[in-house]
Amino acid sequence: MLVDSHCHLDFPDFQSRLPEILSAATEAGVGRMVTISTHVARVETYRALAEAHESIFCTIGTHPHNAAVEPDVPAERLIELSHHPRCVAIGEAGLDYHYDKSPRDVQQRVFRTHIEAARETGLPLVIHARNADEDMIRILSEEMRRGRFDAVLHCFSSGETLAQVGVELGLYVSFSGILTFRNSEEIRRIAAAVPHDRLLVETDAPYLAPVPHRGKTNEPAFVAHTARVLAEVIGVTDETIAELTTANFYRLFAKAADADAAYRQALAS
Repeated sequence: MLVDSHCHLDFPDFQSRLPEILSAATEAGVGRMVTISTHVARVETYRALAEAHESIFCTIGTHPHNAAVEPDVPAERLIELSHHPRCVAIGEAGLDYHYDKSPRDVQQRVFRTHIEAARETGLPLVIHARNADEDMIRILSEEMRRGRFDAVLHCFSSGETLAQVGVELGLYVSFSGILTFRNSEEIRRIAAAVPHDRLLVETDAPYLAPVPHRGKTNEPAFVAHTARVLAEVIGVTDETIAELTTANFYRLFAKAADADAAYRQALAS
């Protein structure tokens, strides 16, 4: 089984096609998906998706693009919302200096709030990092000294130093369809250096469709293409990369493992 550890199934691209999308994912061997929060205000949407489908989990958090829209959501509120049984992570939150849709100081403050919530809940933090390596390294290092938290650098497209520091801090690194792009030699080189027990795969659907689907709307089934390239990069079989990344997913997203175990127990009783 493969896991798409990061997608956005609430986006308009999927509203009329969700049964088709989920069926295609199953046919591609993608057994679990995490639909990622971008606005805390949309919490009921994420919950409804996860409640309706055993294959879908959700998160709670504010994307850095929306930090100025939701600048004052306290950690206590994130913690409260994360108690939902299908919510398996905090985020996505982080820093995006490419688009700068929210002021950088607001992004940083909101990011630290999400770190606090991840630390308090023990849930992993889903980190968005784009063109902000220096500040990301500084904040992660400072916050880790204040207290341990788990996290994943999602859709990794940053520099080698951030990947190295992230691994040193105990973070996971997730690769998207970018890994398959012809001009992504540097990202593939970085992926090859990440310890195998820290690797994840994702789509970030509906964005960043991998080769051979570039230019199309991305969807969870396409994570198989990214996984295949990652397998080539680190020199293992397709079966091994599926086993490896799925094991890593359940280690990091431990609440998902608990939810799956509870579901199997309920079926058996």
